[in-house]
Amino acid sequence: MSPGQPRSSADQVVAERVVKRRPKNRKSTIAAVAAESFGALGYHAVSMEDIAAKVDVSAAALYRHYPSKYALFRDAVLTLGGQLRAAATLPDEAATWSAEQRIDWLLQSILSLTITNRQSGALYRWEGRYLEGPDQALLREQVNGVHAAITQPVAELRPELSPEDLSMLVAATLAILGSITDHHATLPPKALQKLIGNTCWTVLRSNLPSITDEEASAEPAAEIPETFKHELLLEKAIVLFHQRGYPEVGIDDIATAAGLPPSGVYRYYRSKADILTAAFRRAADRVSAAIPVAVAQSSDSREALTRLVDLYVTSAFAQSELTFVYYSEIGNVPPQERSTLRNIQRLNVEEWARLLTDTRPELSARQARFLVHAALGLVVDVGRLLRFDKSPSSEGRVQLLMLRVL
Repeated sequence: MSPGQPRSSADQVVAERVVKRRPKNRKSTIAAVAAESFGALGYHAVSMEDIAAKVDVSAAALYRHYPSKYALFRDAVLTLGGQLRAAATLPDEAATWSAEQRIDWLLQSILSLTITNRQSGALYRWEGRYLEGPDQALLREQVNGVHAAITQPVAELRPELSPEDLSMLVAATLAILGSITDHHATLPPKALQKLIGNTCWTVLRSNLPSITDEEASAEPAAEIPETFKHELLLEKAIVLFHQRGYPEVGIDDIATAAGLPPSGVYRYYRSKADILTAAFRRAADRVSAAIPVAVAQSSDSREALTRLVDLYVTSAFAQSELTFVYYSEIGNVPPQERSTLRNIQRLNVEEWARLLTDTRPELSARQARFLVHAALGLVVDVGRLLRFDKSPSSEGRVQLLMLRVL
């Protein structure tokens, strides 16, 4: 072709083929997109085709990198876990630092990574239970390594702490750091790091109430009579969703647990999704109903906030399976209902945040929302550490930690 001569359409196609090259980091891009998708919607709700579309490749090309959805899921979860463990690895020069300096470096390092991976951070927190045995053990090892990395300098800084108190304070700190992955409130990164970092330090310097030997665990909740099938089905479903995860539970399983034939479930609920939605409404209504009660019984916002914390912890421990499901299964609620529930959640947080800014006027509304989310999320993580032991000591310790966060 001579200079200036226009290219034919065939020449243009050849040129485009030459220019278009496969990115060198395609596999890592796929894993990052998958992590965000799995984190937002859950492992079972995302298909390989969904991920392929987001990466702009064919499903066949995706399978060249990963032989199955599980392989991609495993890589996404364990990569995040590995990054978290790396963020909790002190640099060589830390050998000369004080315990306080090491703790501060770890908090900021982990928080920076969590901010970067905010869209996918929920993946290892809630979806890691779908990993198979050896892979789940590896994730647990990664997370335990992070816990141990913070525990060591905290133990050095506060040698008076018992192993139980030390473990609880570190678990609460990690819950605060991870809480930003549970919501979409916004703050500039530097302001967010300062707020969350200071809150972590407040918790790490806390003195927990002592555990008294004479306190016995509360009596187990009364069984729902067999005649109340509607309530019985909901309770049994929540327990199964907590044990196995919503996608792994079928209508047959729920019916069997409630002593009904599968067809009997449909007399009370239209579908399994309808049952999950009812569970979420129950949890949201529980939080909503407590707010006017606490305000009506209080002389000011500080007292109302304290009452709210007491009510929330008592209720969360009494219905621990529902508390966990409420945090872990939102991605499986049907989209229309999910939007409504998100709005209820937002309004509840706004009410807590309003009481908090009345109590602490130096906080902005956005800062208050972050602290409310951190306090609420802490109940789940620390409650799991305590196996939701319903003794006054356990509940009192979690209530204190919530108030310290707020």
